[in-house]
Amino acid sequence: MRPFEARRAGVLLHPTSLPGPHGSGDLGSEAHAFIDWLADAGQSYWQMLPVVPPAGGHSPYQSSSAFAGDPGLVALADLPGLPSTPAPRLPVDRVDFAATAAFRSEVRRRSFEQARGADGLEPFLAYCAREAAWLEDYALYAALKQEHGGAAWTAFPTPLRDREPRALSAARERLMPSIRAHQYDQYLFDTQWAALRAHARERGVSLIGDLPIFVGHDSADVWQHRQLFQLDADGEPTVVAGVPPDYFSEDGQRWGNALYDWAAHERDGFAWWRARFRSILARFDAVRVDHFIGFHRTWAIPRAAATARAGRYEPSPGAALFDAVISALGPLPVIAEDLGVVTPEVTALRQRYGFPGMQVLEFSFNPGVDARDTLPHACGVDTVVYTGTHDNDTVEGWLADLHRRAARDDAAREQLDYVRAYLDRARPTAWDLVRLAHASHARSAIVPLQDLLGQGAEARMNTPGTTDGNWSYRALPGQIDAALGARLRSLTSTFARTPA
Repeated sequence: MRPFEARRAGVLLHPTSLPGPHGSGDLGSEAHAFIDWLADAGQSYWQMLPVVPPAGGHSPYQSSSAFAGDPGLVALADLPGLPSTPAPRLPVDRVDFAATAAFRSEVRRRSFEQARGADGLEPFLAYCAREAAWLEDYALYAALKQEHGGAAWTAFPTPLRDREPRALSAARERLMPSIRAHQYDQYLFDTQWAALRAHARERGVSLIGDLPIFVGHDSADVWQHRQLFQLDADGEPTVVAGVPPDYFSEDGQRWGNALYDWAAHERDGFAWWRARFRSILARFDAVRVDHFIGFHRTWAIPRAAATARAGRYEPSPGAALFDAVISALGPLPVIAEDLGVVTPEVTALRQRYGFPGMQVLEFSFNPGVDARDTLPHACGVDTVVYTGTHDNDTVEGWLADLHRRAARDDAAREQLDYVRAYLDRARPTAWDLVRLAHASHARSAIVPLQDLLGQGAEARMNTPGTTDGNWSYRALPGQIDAALGARLRSLTSTFARTPA
């Protein structure tokens, strides 16, 4: 059965948030154990954030590649370089990105050095040949960044910045050991991912990925395909992506990603997009498309503007893009992240392809607002309902903040009274909203692990518009236990979401 066709439930958790011995969660034994826990708890979906290499600020939504896997997710337990690498003291309750990345990178480097001196590299070389279309340029880009102290590709010497063939050929020869090491990281990720996905399929758990509409400006993708982006002669973006003022920010959000030159994409039949969807659907059973609104129109902010307020809307190709992708790949198992200012055109685009939209319960309780489409008793079946997302506070954190604001603000007090009345609870909890999500008409209900654990604001994954303290959440060893699974399975069964 294809995802989202039957009444099912799942859990949102990024792999880095799993417990584990090496500073962050990964694709190893804890990930396999989590799949078993999901299956035993009656869950059909494991939804993740993007599993691409995170760039500045450790955000998986700002990546150095739309095609590569995050080397930081490679499990170290079975790598031959682990015993010889001194292990630092790494926290178990959060990700110390700098220390964890340094340790994991050193283990992978030693593993590669040992592999180079051994026989049996044929599978690695076959992988490199199979993925050459993106892997060769990604590995060269990563090696060049190392050579230039982490500088952006626009700061490379001009012949390399502008990809002059002789300069690229010389760089490949000069940096081949580093290039091979980056390719080996991707080979390890691909091998471990294949094992994880096979295990998920055996247990009846579908993996849901996340595809950000934009890619990072300092990325292999933009460097390799400059003609597909709105850039000046030096490779700098003329406009950058973001969103206008909204719930999360009075000034809007200035994401900084280079915007697409949609006319260039249309001229080549959206070949890059076809390759991108093909790549992510080779890893996942379904994908949430982040900022789906951007396929109808994008908020273009002049590069020099300090905030997103100076932006303007530019049209996007919408149906032409999805028609091209579907003609190449067939029907797309997509969740459309249609939060924000949703116009009738955005809704029509989503419904044209049968993509379920999203409903976030933390946004639902607005007294005085027409709630026909927002409250769980009224949302449509072609919806994926969430208690919250990675960009929201946890439900317990949201409720605590609502109680604090209600003590001094009439609007917050009215909203809190509405929540209490709807839930018939004097002191609502996260599990009240978990129950609402499962009871809703939506075919799919997905809950962040933090809400199942009843955790507060300290467990929030990301606060949009900020750069410190995000993405580092981790579950503690023993928290994802059988008792929690049994409670979740009971709820899932009660509301007919357990697979037959």
